[in-house]
Amino acid sequence: MTEDRTVARTDARRMILEAALDAVPFDGWSDKMLAETVESAAAKGIDPAQATAAFPGGVKQLLAFFMAEADRQMIEAAAAQGLGEGPIRDRIGGIIRLRLESLAPHREAIRRALAIQLFPRRAPTAVAGLYRTVDAIWRAAGDDSTDFNYYSKRAILAAVYSSTLLRWLDDQSDDCDDTWAFMERRIAGSLRIGKIRRRLEKMARRLPSPLPVLTRLRYGRSPG
Repeated sequence: MTEDRTVARTDARRMILEAALDAVPFDGWSDKMLAETVESAAAKGIDPAQATAAFPGGVKQLLAFFMAEADRQMIEAAAAQGLGEGPIRDRIGGIIRLRLESLAPHREAIRRALAIQLFPRRAPTAVAGLYRTVDAIWRAAGDDSTDFNYYSKRAILAAVYSSTLLRWLDDQSDDCDDTWAFMERRIAGSLRIGKIRRRLEKMARRLPSPLPVLTRLRYGRSPG
């Protein structure tokens, strides 16, 4: 019974989100827009109680659900297209392009969402959302690292994805060709940075530990 209620709640949320995405280009991401969308959804057959309880956190929760749905759909589509295999450059580029192309009908809604997230009080939420998205991209690409690379990969990809997203929002070229060329350059540059970092890490492992020297400088004697 609990599972049925969860499914029904998720379905209600998706229907409300779909309607909201049509309204946002005209009304923006506002609690007023959400209230009107919920009322409209209830009038179209969604249980009024479920519609009202779908987003108790308001438009902030609706935005988070929008991003979570985009992540979920991206992971499913990437798996269906086999984007978890092949050269890492192709995997990452293919998944980012897949994501943005699927979001193309909602470009104005995304532009308005980013404008809201620029406010300082929204910054933590924006950063958390970006982290979840780049984590989803790496997981869709088949990454299973758990060491320091886990964090460095996500930090690098966050810069690539966010800059590509901003380029894509205002791209007027045919099929967004300028965006994809820009993205490929950013990915290539990031891979070079990764290779350089790995070389430096290997060199650092070969060097003697500086701890004894630092200890002598601090205490004026040898350790031990």
